[in-house]
Amino acid sequence: EDLSAPDPTAHHHALLQFRGRAAAWPAAASAAAGLGQIVQAEEYLSQAQWTVLKSTECSYAIQSLLHRNLGLLHIAKENYEEARYHLANDIYFASCAFGTEDIRTSGGYFHLANIFYGLKKLDVADTLYTKVSEIWSKYLNNRYQVLSEARIQQIDLLGKRFETDTGLDEAQEAEAIQILTSVWNIRESTSDTAPQKTIFVLNTLVMLYYLMMHSSKAQEYAERAFGLAKEHHLSVHEQSTIQELLSLISAEETHPVT
Repeated sequence: EDLSAPDPTAHHHALLQFRGRAAAWPAAASAAAGLGQIVQAEEYLSQAQWTVLKSTECSYAIQSLLHRNLGLLHIAKENYEEARYHLANDIYFASCAFGTEDIRTSGGYFHLANIFYGLKKLDVADTLYTKVSEIWSKYLNNRYQVLSEARIQQIDLLGKRFETDTGLDEAQEAEAIQILTSVWNIRESTSDTAPQKTIFVLNTLVMLYYLMMHSSKAQEYAERAFGLAKEHHLSVHEQSTIQELLSLISAEETHPVT
């Protein structure tokens, strides 16, 4: 068997293939019905891994992406030890590239949390889900603050409203929805004992959908959060925070972006 290295052009081509296609694989793999797709993905990721290992100019971001995909592959194969190894590497390289509290690092924490949750190591899973929720909450609330300040300036300068957006691309928005909805579903099962954690994720979903300009979805989650806060007699401050979000959504519907 010939194990000689491919020429640099082949190297570069394989890396570009990995960058373009492997990132889209996890969603397909998680939905795959048969073993065939997993085998195909494993072959493809093995090639990508070999390319990355041989490359001297491989960024932390690419190495993070490779390990995340390998982690998800091993989750699909129910090989959780290997999955944990790769996701730990994903978190390490993503942290080097973007920082430990960046939304691009949060996916590694989320998938690792899912493994611990499946293994009934609920305390570890809970800590990781909390970290993921906090990362997204901080990002979305900071985004809202930046846009609010810009909006005030725009109204002053141009007399018209400033468009709301998430600052995310389509894939990142899809990832945010998947992660936060999954965490919310898990929090729902413990909302009787820890309602604040459920409300925190709901408020984060509210802000995500508000920034995506999906007012009906934002309102749905805000009403759920408000109902939960009232049901569990949470503090006036907790309830007023959610009421402020509801008012924000109502104002957006009454005065749409122009």
